[in-house]
Amino acid sequence: MFNLITKSDSNVKNDVLSGITVALALVPEAVAFAFVAGVDPMVGLYAAFMMGLITSAIGGRPGMISGATGAMAVVMVALVATHGVQYLFAAVILAGILQILAGVFKLGKFIRLVPYPVMLGFVNGLAIVIFLAQMGQFKVLDSLGNSQWMQGEALYIMLGLVALTMAIIHFLPKITTAVPASLVAILTVTGIVHGLDVEARTVIDFVRDMLPEAEKATATLAGELPSFAIPAPETGFLSLETLYIILPTAVILALVGLIESLLTLSLIDELTDTRGSTNRECIGQGVANSVNGFFGGMGGCAMIGQSMININSGGRGRLSGITAAVVLLAFILFLAPWIELIPLAALVGVMFMVVLGTFEWASFRILRGANKEDAFVLILVTGVTVIADLAIAVIVGVIVSALVFAWKHASHINAKTRIDEEGWKVYELDGPLFFGSVSYFRDLFKVDQDPEHVVIEFKESRIWDSSGIDALDGLADKYQKAGKKLHIRHISPECRSLLNKAQKFVEINVNEDPRYKVATDKLD
Repeated sequence: MFNLITKSDSNVKNDVLSGITVALALVPEAVAFAFVAGVDPMVGLYAAFMMGLITSAIGGRPGMISGATGAMAVVMVALVATHGVQYLFAAVILAGILQILAGVFKLGKFIRLVPYPVMLGFVNGLAIVIFLAQMGQFKVLDSLGNSQWMQGEALYIMLGLVALTMAIIHFLPKITTAVPASLVAILTVTGIVHGLDVEARTVIDFVRDMLPEAEKATATLAGELPSFAIPAPETGFLSLETLYIILPTAVILALVGLIESLLTLSLIDELTDTRGSTNRECIGQGVANSVNGFFGGMGGCAMIGQSMININSGGRGRLSGITAAVVLLAFILFLAPWIELIPLAALVGVMFMVVLGTFEWASFRILRGANKEDAFVLILVTGVTVIADLAIAVIVGVIVSALVFAWKHASHINAKTRIDEEGWKVYELDGPLFFGSVSYFRDLFKVDQDPEHVVIEFKESRIWDSSGIDALDGLADKYQKAGKKLHIRHISPECRSLLNKAQKFVEINVNEDPRYKVATDKLD
């Protein structure tokens, strides 16, 4: 369970160097998401450390990076603003417990049901969100404390350093893959900025811009080890009143965290041609979030941007994520003054390359193709991801895809008719009988024109839900009122038990009847 190296293409050098690169990119993101959630920057940094360490050690996807994320941060804002950070810690613990339960009851497998267009929309939407998030680095504060876009020399320097970073990341692997290109790019740009005394915004400038004027002078990323403490909401940690306050936020945090983590897991599976364990990842995310709540972290989930940096830099094993977490802690404890000197342009350049690598350019083929339904779902999920959030986007995408599927398959039910040797008319059904195809099913039969004996043959069809059962009952009632005898062949025993009026018309063929379940609440 605690194997640090999991694949033959994973090795200590690649994992360690990749982990260092990821740790550098985690710092500004963790700080930014802490401000989004309305908590102290150290709460975000602690979350990035604990999420990364625990999920890398016990999660289900080696090479995936977890930390404080924007998707989780925006859910926390209202709770922190209304009730305070202690309630947030309690909510994160509860969210972790819910995620552990999802893993224990093996609910992670349902992420495999997310359709491909929804997956593409998720990836493209997150790529756009990552890109838009970097735009904030091109803004500075004026003398009045208002944010405005960079202009003149400052803008040109920023663009030049970003372009240099991207160029190194693009061209260095063509020369050598001995070290991660992203790490070389960050170190090179940092050396140029401070060696040539170039005026460029650094990580500490970013932190100072978000703090009140009185705190700017003493701003630092230096901190201590996170310490254990039971959250202390005003209404009591274990009280029903506290549960009433935190439950809605905890449920949303659990869902958002699992959806983003499991979709990121699926993406990395595809990129690395390996298979992660979804249920184990649910447990890993849950344990990490629960620990966060007890050690003063804001919680989090998988980070697609940092995960892509890790994979692209050669990180494949658990050691890469563990290294990133440990190095991040070392930054907080010992190397904060050095990290504060890193130019933001270098980190923006790294993230821009992540955007280019994350965006699924092949999706344009779907948009140009003949399948308008898939194109619509892809655009819808991408748009909702950017405008709202990931969880809503995926839920909407799955629902729309399911409705499109139902609509397309509703008309797929048809029947071949023939007269057998006894003069009976046989309807040989082909296609699913469910809520969407019920009207088409009814139109197949000519009750007034059919002979005295009619056979409905389900050998090439099946009944999916209670709507299909009710439609068959209704049809049997029509034939009975017309004084004709109906014969129903080859349906499952469960279908027979659910039928009401049509039950007496079923011919039981013990060795030939299929066995399948029907989606219905009538059995409860």
